[in-house]
Amino acid sequence: MNTSFDITETESICPVCLKKIPARRVTEKGESRIIKECPEHGKFSAPYWRGEPAISGWSRPKIPSTPPVLDSSESKGCPFDCGLCPEHNQHTCTTLIEITWRCDLKCKVCFASAGQKVPADPTIPELDKLLQKVRATAGPCNLQLSGGEPAIRDDLPRVAQLAKKHGFPFVQVNTNGVRIAQDPGLAKRWAAGGVDSVFLQFDGTCDQIYRTIRGRNLLEEKIKAIENLTAAGIGVVLVPTIVPGVNDDNIGEILKLAVSYAPGVRGVHFQPVSYFGRYPVPPSDDMRITLPEIMTALEEQSGQLVHREDFMPPGCEHSLCSFHANYLVLENGSLKKLSAKKEGCCTPHPASEGADKSKAFVRRQWAAPKTGCDCEEPLDDLDRFLSRAKTHILAISGMAFQDAWTLDLERLKGCCIHVAAPDGRLIPFCAYNLTAMDGSTLYRRMLDD
Repeated sequence: MNTSFDITETESICPVCLKKIPARRVTEKGESRIIKECPEHGKFSAPYWRGEPAISGWSRPKIPSTPPVLDSSESKGCPFDCGLCPEHNQHTCTTLIEITWRCDLKCKVCFASAGQKVPADPTIPELDKLLQKVRATAGPCNLQLSGGEPAIRDDLPRVAQLAKKHGFPFVQVNTNGVRIAQDPGLAKRWAAGGVDSVFLQFDGTCDQIYRTIRGRNLLEEKIKAIENLTAAGIGVVLVPTIVPGVNDDNIGEILKLAVSYAPGVRGVHFQPVSYFGRYPVPPSDDMRITLPEIMTALEEQSGQLVHREDFMPPGCEHSLCSFHANYLVLENGSLKKLSAKKEGCCTPHPASEGADKSKAFVRRQWAAPKTGCDCEEPLDDLDRFLSRAKTHILAISGMAFQDAWTLDLERLKGCCIHVAAPDGRLIPFCAYNLTAMDGSTLYRRMLDD
């Protein structure tokens, strides 16, 4: 166990008033916390890294890369001038566009407060204008259509067509999968419209988990959605929100299910729960799970299908925001780690280089695989291995989103996942969804009564 002690300075916000305040990152006995004090509302402390791998060896410094197009000037300072502003240090890798705020579920965990009081959906002409603005600002980044529940819109294929027309090479839909499961033809219509991949909300392998997090049984519909999307030629990425005491003991089973549905399932992207909305009392430490704890659970709960040391820090976003590893799914269901170049922790690379590599990888990996060899001659062992390597790659990753208690402005300035506000400004994901304890926001329009 790492017992080193370290303190570094950063900035954050007060979870009560959202004013910017000084903060410290304190690491002691294998746990790292962000500690801050508001002159008006007192002291706050929250863990963001617990256990192995040690945070001291995880750092991956980057040379800041100012976005090529800035849509905001510095006035109040980060995080109040997002647009992006000159303080931002990374290009856009993925842009999220919210095409509806309606939803057919009432989840306890939701970035968008979807399903509550909502405005009308943006029209096709409005979305067309927004797509043009994003393309001019962010370039040919990857695009995710989100909500709310985007599948509610019957004209989603038209939105995907517009995105492709404006030069977005990769279009992904963030969905709960309910309509996809109920209407087998829907996935085919999405594919015909240009949808490449789906981010499928997938919190576990038993219905008790869904009843707790999403409000009703959903497992059967999740499986049907995977099958319908695979049949339509759309790549599937399972996205579990991990909530301590609810599904943190199901992490290994989620991985095993993903392996069993490869190559239709292209990846699993674990997301530790973050706290948005109204929270009159700060979340306790046992309500949080950190990236190292998920990496450890993946090894321990999967029967060592994967190993904690397999995982690497990101090249695009801040190193404390995510982990990733890629595997070949073998015929017997085991996983073979694909080698990756281990870069020195003290060797900085341009942030924009990481963004470009990340965009290319996502386009290649998260889309449906290309068909393998259909030659008539039987393949030898090497040919079968090489053929399988073209189709049966599984990406395992995790991303920790920041809330009002854990927000670190250094991390935020390195964000490469941006939400397009209705006026076209690009806002880092965690800033856009940030809420104070009373539910008030910096950027997201208020959807509550």
